[in-house]
Amino acid sequence: MDNIWNNENLIKVLKENGVVVMPTDTIYGMVGKAQEEFVVNRIYAIRKRNPTKPCIILIGDAEELEKFSIILTEKQKNKIEEYWPGPVSVVLDCPDPSLKYLHRGTKTLAFRLPTPQTLRDLILKTGPLVAPSANLETVPPNETIEDAKKYFGDAVDLYVDGGTIKNKASKLIKLHKDGSIDILRK
Repeated sequence: MDNIWNNENLIKVLKENGVVVMPTDTIYGMVGKAQEEFVVNRIYAIRKRNPTKPCIILIGDAEELEKFSIILTEKQKNKIEEYWPGPVSVVLDCPDPSLKYLHRGTKTLAFRLPTPQTLRDLILKTGPLVAPSANLETVPPNETIEDAKKYFGDAVDLYVDGGTIKNKASKLIKLHKDGSIDILRK
């Protein structure tokens, strides 16, 4: 599965603001460029996602947080190293009003630095990716690409088959400026 993200067509579709259903480091995700508001809004529409609920953003390295006006404190940097790379999404304060299309008024964003290097390499080529699970809001995550196709059909630009995936969604924590955390989802 590690080579699945090293795919020129996948990179091209994402760079050209496409929406892709593909395996992430945890479960199938519906991914697109986080820094393109219309791509993010398209994903919300396709998934029928609650418009007040922000999406998790996959990044290729911790420096990419700066693209979202986030500068970590030393205590946050030290704490985040305990979790990244790995299947932990970290919620950080993001008061930047120009990113409201991402934080949905919550003034926070959740980021994950995935474990697989090939996935991080893909993200470094395409830019950070919003990555909600590839399912409609009210149903469990799809375990196969065939299930995702039944839901989304032609609304998605590309499907990347990673076989059956029965993992859980990432752990979700809120990381405060003083380095303390709250566990939001185990």
